Amino acid sequence: MERSVNEYIEANRKHWNEVAPIHTGAISYDVPGFKEGKSSLNSVELDELGDVQGKTLLHLQCQFGLDTLCWAREGAVVTGVDFSESAIDQARELAEECGIASRFLVSDVYDLPDNLDGQFDIVFTSYGVLWWLPDVTRWAQIASSFVRPGGTFYIAEFHPFAHIFDDAPDVDDLHVKYPYFNPGPPLRFDLEHAYAYAGPAVKLQNGETYRWQHPVGEVLTALVDAGLRIEFLHEYPFGLNFLPFMERVEGWMFRLTKHDGSVPLVYSIRATKPT
Repeated sequence: MERSVNEYIEANRKHWNEVAPIHTGAISYDVPGFKEGKSSLNSVELDELGDVQGKTLLHLQCQFGLDTLCWAREGAVVTGVDFSESAIDQARELAEECGIASRFLVSDVYDLPDNLDGQFDIVFTSYGVLWWLPDVTRWAQIASSFVRPGGTFYIAEFHPFAHIFDDAPDVDDLHVKYPYFNPGPPLRFDLEHAYAYAGPAVKLQNGETYRWQHPVGEVLTALVDAGLRIEFLHEYPFGLNFLPFMERVEGWMFRLTKHDGSVPLVYSIRATKPT
């Protein structure tokens, strides 16, 4: 029997509560490198968002706060939000250990207006955030409500087109498996037997997750309808290492070794709120 949206979200929350401590110890996140001064931010968001010195920045779906704290090191006054209590606990511990001024808040994005006051110079979110959200229109309205007049909204995200392809460990070419348009129930993924996304395989008790596919046009329209003025939409041929025939180009960014340059893997949108 089909679950309710709240049940899907709760299953995802249980998953993220379990994996947050795994992520902080994973090689790919390189928390030890961060503690020594290394940034987890990529050149895409650093170049496109620009100077954040002295600006207030709200990071939606911040996970355990690694990028949030890197923005603080860039000079921003940061607030990080995530629906995972475990992730926010990890973020606060990391901030305290590193002596980085920051604020972290446990809240679902949709409940954020009830849990946070004020507006920000920048509202930021990135990489693997939208497919956890059932309603992009409402997300855009809430994100826009926290942007001060004259302020900036910015997202860098995995391109939904890239994730229509079969991602089995032995796949040797691009083969369509998942829908680009998915107006029905979310796609179900079961990772309970092994969890190797961010490090060695780990047994999970909460490996069942649900994801909603949001085409780029849907996201762009939602932001415009929420009162934001689009400055640009960029697409890039590099992204997450989700296929066996990819090679690293920067940090955790990878490119295809077959069909390189022919498939968008990441996109970014920068928008402003009119004064």
